[in-house]
Amino acid sequence: MSMADENPKEPQPAGAADPGATPRGEAEPGQPGEPGEPQPQPKQKDKQKDKQKDKQKEKQKGKKPAEAQKGAPAEPEGPPPEPAPPPRLHEYYAQKVRPKLAQQFGLKNPHEVPKLVKIVLNVGMGDATKNPKGLDAAVAELAAITGQHPVVTRAKKAIANFNLRQGMAVGCSVTLRGARMYEFLDRFITIAVPRMRDFRGLPADSFDGRGNYTVGIKEQMIFPEIDYDKVDKIHGMDITLVTTAGRDDTAQALLRELGMPFRGEAPVAVN
Repeated sequence: MSMADENPKEPQPAGAADPGATPRGEAEPGQPGEPGEPQPQPKQKDKQKDKQKDKQKEKQKGKKPAEAQKGAPAEPEGPPPEPAPPPRLHEYYAQKVRPKLAQQFGLKNPHEVPKLVKIVLNVGMGDATKNPKGLDAAVAELAAITGQHPVVTRAKKAIANFNLRQGMAVGCSVTLRGARMYEFLDRFITIAVPRMRDFRGLPADSFDGRGNYTVGIKEQMIFPEIDYDKVDKIHGMDITLVTTAGRDDTAQALLRELGMPFRGEAPVAVN
């Protein structure tokens, strides 16, 4: 039988499976990349990936959190603290003293009414060069009295007669403003001044002509914050009250209304 007599292959309908084809899901041997038998993977790439992962883990362990690096403070637990109440003397000044002074001196502009600007406490220690511990004690006592850290004052120029050189420590001072100023003045008038020895009132002629008042204290023991047993040396201090009055009469009226007990006058009761 010749090759020409052989019958041609009949066309198969679309979608029919070829009987000689390899079934799906099985890969022919020698053809990589098809879903047949598992192909062996290179081991070098796996080792490199494992090393990279180990390095990343070590870096993450060594790193600190971002908040710890920046030094951000931890948030306080619980509700936020309530603001401190305003000083008693400041409220009294705003409610009663200001209207009374404006009416007494005929001040139409509210900015013309005198008010306190600051209070300066100054302690001079002449023997600070010979006794540095005495200066440290004075700084600690002034900090306890005012609630604010003092500044050590130094000599501006050298004086040979006093064995003083420029820059030597000669005392300490504190400047109070705002709420601390009114709180200190309230404690000074109501507690410290009555404890003065042989007290008969503060002098009324200690104004400087520009509305500023200065009073000298001989002992720091009048303040209740000072412990008698811890005092090594008794020293005094100068207290200066700076106002915006510009005149002595208005400044004296301001301090009188705030309860300052001047000599020969009955003090005003502050309620």
